[in-house]
Amino acid sequence: MVLFFSGCRQPADTASGKVQIRTIEGKYRLYREGKPYEIKGAAGNAHFHTLKEMGGNTIRVWDTTGLSVILDSAATHQIAVIVGLPVFNSDYTEFYADSAKVQRQYRAFKAVVNKYKNHPSVLMWCIGNELDFPFRPSYHSFYKAFNQLTEMIHQDDPDHPITTTVLNFNKKYIFNLITRCNLDLISFNIFGRITYLKDDLKSVSWFWNGPFMVTEWGADGPWEGTAQTAWGAYIEDTSTKKAEQYQERFIKYMPKEGPGFLGAFAFFWGNKQEGTQSWFSMFDEHNGRSQVVDAMKYLWTGKHLESPFPQVKHMLLNERGARDNILLSAGQTFSAKVILLNQDKIKYVKWEVYPEDWYKKNNLHNDKKLQPLIQQIKTDRFLEHNFVAPGIEGPYRVFATIYDDHGNFSTCNTPFYVVTDK
Repeated sequence: MVLFFSGCRQPADTASGKVQIRTIEGKYRLYREGKPYEIKGAAGNAHFHTLKEMGGNTIRVWDTTGLSVILDSAATHQIAVIVGLPVFNSDYTEFYADSAKVQRQYRAFKAVVNKYKNHPSVLMWCIGNELDFPFRPSYHSFYKAFNQLTEMIHQDDPDHPITTTVLNFNKKYIFNLITRCNLDLISFNIFGRITYLKDDLKSVSWFWNGPFMVTEWGADGPWEGTAQTAWGAYIEDTSTKKAEQYQERFIKYMPKEGPGFLGAFAFFWGNKQEGTQSWFSMFDEHNGRSQVVDAMKYLWTGKHLESPFPQVKHMLLNERGARDNILLSAGQTFSAKVILLNQDKIKYVKWEVYPEDWYKKNNLHNDKKLQPLIQQIKTDRFLEHNFVAPGIEGPYRVFATIYDDHGNFSTCNTPFYVVTDK
């Protein structure tokens, strides 16, 4: 049973839009230009050639920065784009209480929608990212502004559906979305809790069983629930372990057979700083591909890349692992060693030491890459390297990036803490 309460827009099978959500034998399907469209997606804004080469067909961006270039590049590579309109969250009550500011936001997004609605790469519009949808009457101004945007898009661009994203799975938010908003589908950003998603969807099926996407999914991130050292540094898995995790989570836990599932977007198709520079990055700064790219090719096409990646088992510092809470004295010489499962595929190893990234603003991770304190390139099979610990007390990490002859790489890192006598 599918229930759509007042205020929720049921996708129409007879819609004339270029992109439609139809119900076929009790299951929602996405159609583009009259043909079934199966999303094979990634979240990011670059590497479109590689996305196409790996079997992907859709990208999701969060805002309109450089949108014209992104859409044109996507069109060149036959990639569809979900365009994000970055609205303020509902807890920005002062913003939503100011009608002049709200109207400026409305006019700005109306201009964007009308400028790009006929671009061949546009697939959908996504209003906001990880918004909160509370029930209390004090949020009336937020809902009013949000619904003005959806009404405008439905009127000005009936060819493309509208969604928004919520973090994880929140039953109250879903109820509020379908009773107070006018969306075509709901989207979820969900990482570690994806293992519960099928059960979560069943738990709300009595009042909602509509279309949805998973707009961000991937490895466990540097946040609550991930293992930490005694001083609070999150422990990052090797890229080999992450690739295994991507494959397992998509195959075992993604609700692909659910009646509402329209597609998923792996995070992050690019290079970014979040916790560390390698945590979510599927590419390095020079377009090299991490092992997770190979995992995505397998999930999209059923085939791996022809050249296998360096397989990282683990890293040791002075024969100890990250969970051993490694303490070093300032100026102490220590050894870092990478243990591989297939050492015949190495071209060189890049060794680096970084200070731990503690900086957060508004409880969000820093997005600016730090500068390494130490960087060494070791060719061939140099899987062990000696360092001198920094002279300033505090938390650090040692990184190893292992490259093969094809530009592919694998990563691992280990946090450590430097103590001084002073």
